[in-house]
Amino acid sequence: QVQLVESGGGLVRPGGSLRLSCAASGRTFSNYAMYAMGWFRQAPGKEREFVGAISWVGGNTYYADFVKGRFTISRDSAKNTQYLQMNSLKPEDTAVYYCAALGTLPYSSGPAYNSNEADYWGQGTQVTVSS
Repeated sequence: QVQLVESGGGLVRPGGSLRLSCAASGRTFSNYAMYAMGWFRQAPGKEREFVGAISWVGGNTYYADFVKGRFTISRDSAKNTQYLQMNSLKPEDTAVYYCAALGTLPYSSGPAYNSNEADYWGQGTQVTVSS
């Protein structure tokens, strides 16, 4: 089993910043052929949507159009941890943010991943952007 634990959510004013972390662990993590770690988010009444991902070996990054230039994904392979730096936050960024382990290659067009391609999920962390 692979466990993903997110942290770093909270309440922030519009224009502010937050950094989320996601640490992976578990007995089978070393045997799991993970291609990438990703972030998805789900706002009330909406479907879970792709935010971004980072390939675990090469460090290639993929972003949804609505976060390009504002969010940055990075990873620390030695700590099995990925990060989501969110800047210039907007009220519409309010959602529960989920970390995901992805075992497939990204799509070449459109969103790089769909939520049904995640093999493992974290428990989610709430991000609220409000004045």
